[in-house]
Amino acid sequence: MIHLLLSIFNYKICIRTIKIGLFFGTQTGYTQTDAETIQKEFGDDSVVELIDIAKAEVNNFGRFENIIIGCPTWNIGELQDDWNSFFDELENIDFSHKKVAYFGSGDQFGYADSFQDAISLLETKIHSPNSPAPLSHFPLQVTYDVPLCLPVS
Repeated sequence: MIHLLLSIFNYKICIRTIKIGLFFGTQTGYTQTDAETIQKEFGDDSVVELIDIAKAEVNNFGRFENIIIGCPTWNIGELQDDWNSFFDELENIDFSHKKVAYFGSGDQFGYADSFQDAISLLETKIHSPNSPAPLSHFPLQVTYDVPLCLPVS
């Protein structure tokens, strides 16, 4: 996953010229740990700024042209609590000229039918007819059905 994110944002150019906003929500700390790992792989906080969605404001998104969204899937295809609280605010953000990548976690064994549905919910809300297509889709090597996940390319 880290290498895919690095290639999506053209790592060599990225570390010299742009800053990425990584917005994450976490219940148990795992998504925050993943976010910190991504930040470390890109360099440090001068390249990737971590923003806990529980503390985020709409105007935080305006500071970045490149955004990474981190959200685990909870229960049966639900958003993490902090993302759920912020969900309606996403309508007030202009994503039309932003590059957005996603990562998430969840229980693919206990909830195989809804694993990663939170990412799909966020992408559906964020993507508009005026915004660029999602940067890429993570290749899934799975044998279970993932009904709401974005198509694999």
